[in-house]
Parts: sequence; C-alpha cells; structure tokens
Amino acid sequence: MENRRPLKTRQAGWAQALARGLGRSGLTPNAISTIGILFAAAGAWAFVQAESAPLLWLGGAVAIQLRLLANMLDGLVAVEGGKKSATGPLFNELPDRAEDALLLIGAGYGCGMAELGYGATILAFGTAYIRATGGALGFAQDFVGPMAKQHRMFVLTVGALGALAMGDGFAVEIALWIIAVGAAVTCAVRSLRIAGLLKDAGQ
Repeated sequence: MENRRPLKTRQAGWAQALARGLGRSGLTPNAISTIGILFAAAGAWAFVQAESAPLLWLGGAVAIQLRLLANMLDGLVAVEGGKKSATGPLFNELPDRAEDALLLIGAGYGCGMAELGYGATILAFGTAYIRATGGALGFAQDFVGPMAKQHRMFVLTVGALGALAMGDGFAVEIALWIIAVGAAVTCAVRSLRIAGLLKDAGQ
C-alpha cells in the first residue's frame, strides 16, 4: 500500500542525483528527516525576528523550501536508495509535525498573531491525524487537499515573500488565515472520504 505523498519532483533528474549523492555520503533517511527539523527551526527563528529585520522573511521562505527538500529526499534515499529502516515510518511522520508547528507558530509570532499560528498548527495536525486514521483503518492514506502539507508551505512561502515586499507581516497573517481555513476544509474532506470508504466496505 502506497503511503507516500505523491510528488512529481521525485522523478526529476536533479532530485534523483541528489538522493544518490546523499546515499553515498552515508546519511540515513532518518538523519535527513532530522535535518528537516533544523531547517524548520531556522525558519521559525527567522520569522520571529523578521519584525526587526524584514529581510529575514526571505530567510524563512528559503527555510521552508529546504524543509520540503529534506522531506522529499528522505523518502527517495529510503525507497529508491534501498535504505529503508524499521523506524523509517516513524521518522517520516514525527519530524513533519514538528516542522509544521515550528514554522506556523513562528510565523504567527512574526506577524503578531500568535494565536492564529497555534490555531493553524492544530488544524494542520488534524489533517495529518485524519489521514493516518484512514491508514489505520486499512485504507491507502489520503493526501488530498485543499490544504495538504505542500499547499500549506506554498501559501506560507508566498506570505513570507509578500511580507518581504510590503515590509510588514500582514501578508503572513493572511497566509495563516488561508492555511487555517483550508486545513479545516481538508479535515472535513478527508473525513467524508474515509466515511465513504467505510460505507462501501460495509456493503
């Protein structure tokens, strides 16, 4: 059963080459997953400090993309590189939750809306929890949006770049509202899809 997020970039030549290089370097998929947390922590720090140094909005945006890169490469090294481990599924999930929390809460503090950052984090966790629940019930994990991880990080990246251009955090506040509302919709959509599968299985 496929429990990986579908990503077209996995098939890109540069991604495959980078994964092979990381595999030869001796880095394990779990180590790459952990490095993703460091990128997210750096992004959170940049967001929190951006009010006094607006250029750090750009730093936060770059950190988001590095986090996503690490998230993709850990799976590539594990599956295509033949370095799967018994703890791989755990490291595939837990760092993602830590990274979401760091970046969304950091963005909330950066734009002066800490409560919004926490709220977006809770709803983001909800999307992952419902997805995992579907898997626990025996179905393929459902990565449908409209605000799955890659969508959340895209919106937050755009918000950070908007904040850089505007010189304040208003664009990030808007981004967090979009993420929160979109994640709530995603929770509902995934729940309804799982309910439909359960009904079909019971027929």
